[in-house]
Amino acid sequence: MTNFRLLLEYDGTDFEGWQLQGTRRTVQGCLVEALEKIVGVRVRLMGSGRTDSGVHAEGQVASARFETRLDVVSLRRALNANLPDDVAVRRVEVVADGFDARRDARSKYYRYRIWNDPVRSPLRTRRAWWVRASVDLEAMRRGAAALVGRHDFASFQAAGSAVRTTVRTLTRAEVSGVAGDDILFDFEGDGFLRYMIRNLVGTLVEVGRGSRDADEIVTILEGCDRAAAGETAPARGLTLVSVGYA
Repeated sequence: MTNFRLLLEYDGTDFEGWQLQGTRRTVQGCLVEALEKIVGVRVRLMGSGRTDSGVHAEGQVASARFETRLDVVSLRRALNANLPDDVAVRRVEVVADGFDARRDARSKYYRYRIWNDPVRSPLRTRRAWWVRASVDLEAMRRGAAALVGRHDFASFQAAGSAVRTTVRTLTRAEVSGVAGDDILFDFEGDGFLRYMIRNLVGTLVEVGRGSRDADEIVTILEGCDRAAAGETAPARGLTLVSVGYA
């Protein structure tokens, strides 16, 4: 059998996340169904990681082993012909037998988008969090800078999560854009906890609004208490941009 790597793009609005969940509509489920139609058997498809309900992707990576006579271009064409409009396979590659999209992932890069204006933007409704109040970009940048490095991010993990460790390393935590317009939060690291980025953004927005001081970010990290951090930002503003491999 041949091992394939797929590069995927999807609008997560109408999906119940990435992972198969019985009869619920998921990205993984749509891909498995499309592959079954093409190759005639149920294929085990592994993603680089789960994206939650409503979260988008520009560069999700998946891998699967199966037999087919199709070349990679024909396989991509066949997959996209059998997929719904809100998910597409951007690229198909043949990779080494041992490659596993999840196990071999070394880093992930996410972007969170905010529309900061008193008036809603219909064109951004599915891809950004509408924040009406004025925000201080410099304060948010100072808060984000404190997140870079290796820390225990327990304060920014969704309640009830079960992981072996809440320690993660962020190599990038940046805020860009223009107050009163589009604001982007870019995070890159070796892994992320459940809702971690959305909780980080929610807390940084509170800093931007002036209800928290940027220096509080360090105290929140050290406290390892979810109750000390800010609100959870909506899923619709979050996009998985890319996954890094060795």
